[in-house]
Amino acid sequence: MEIEAAKCECCGLREDCTVEYIAGVKADFGGRWLCGLCSEAVRDENPAFRVADGMRQMLRRRSSDISAPSGAS
Repeated sequence: MEIEAAKCECCGLREDCTVEYIAGVKADFGGRWLCGLCSEAVRDENPAFRVADGMRQMLRRRSSDISAPSGAS
């Protein structure tokens, strides 16, 4: 059983998975690998890659909001 690292194309999480599992997830999501949490979030949505792109953009915006300094109090 061959193991390799896979990176979620939605949230960036890295997981060690079997090659067969990675191929199965990619087949389910238009060639993109999603972690378990993100795949559950987009499982019922079509097409899944658009939902994954939307989630990624949302996380980036939220991340930049958190890292931006707030106004002086």
